[in-house]
Amino acid sequence: MDAKIETIARNSLFLSSLPEETVTTILSRMTERHFDHGQTIFLQGDPAETIYIVVEGWVKLYRIAPNGSEAIVGVFTAGHSFGEALALRHEVYPVAAEAVTDSHVLCLPTSILTSMIKSDPEISISILAATFQHLHSIVLQIEQIKALSGAQRVAEFLVELCPVEEGACTVTLPYDKVLIAGRLGMKPESLSRSFAKLRKLGVNVRQNHAAISDVELLHSYAIGDEELRLRKSV
Repeated sequence: MDAKIETIARNSLFLSSLPEETVTTILSRMTERHFDHGQTIFLQGDPAETIYIVVEGWVKLYRIAPNGSEAIVGVFTAGHSFGEALALRHEVYPVAAEAVTDSHVLCLPTSILTSMIKSDPEISISILAATFQHLHSIVLQIEQIKALSGAQRVAEFLVELCPVEEGACTVTLPYDKVLIAGRLGMKPESLSRSFAKLRKLGVNVRQNHAAISDVELLHSYAIGDEELRLRKSV
């Protein structure tokens, strides 16, 4: 396994809290897969037989509503994992997963993880932590849609992608802006207006890259910290 890929996997929520020896064993049992843009990873209702860690690209999780519409549950990029919640039960995936860009993922059969848990129960704690984090993310999405303006939701989404907490950085966005809009509970035209509004805060979007001049300032705007925002703007 490439050293860069291994580093991304080790820093994922799923593996980061496990002992070194356990992580090394899990990584040795994982396989690498590439998915093309638009390729289905699994469908809603398929047997939940695999845990995934994204190491490159973007993957969306979504549900198909009874009326046929698509509801985006999550959008994951490098370092994000999914599928852990079903590792301890013989269930089906409650969502579908699709690569929205060319993507590279690591795969671990749940059967391997189940057998490892029997000898090392501490692994189940990591699964619970990952499950809680996924639930927390969904709660935050609902809270953002109800309590934050469109521009604030976009700002928070960008901050979550930043590798630093202050200073400047550039983050990569999914090519499909419709996907971002769906993830944030807004229409594509509202997303474009929000990006335009955030230019005043030093955010410049070109194609699938967003250059952010001050991450802390953007975060203060996202959470509504007006005092910090004004202080940073001086």
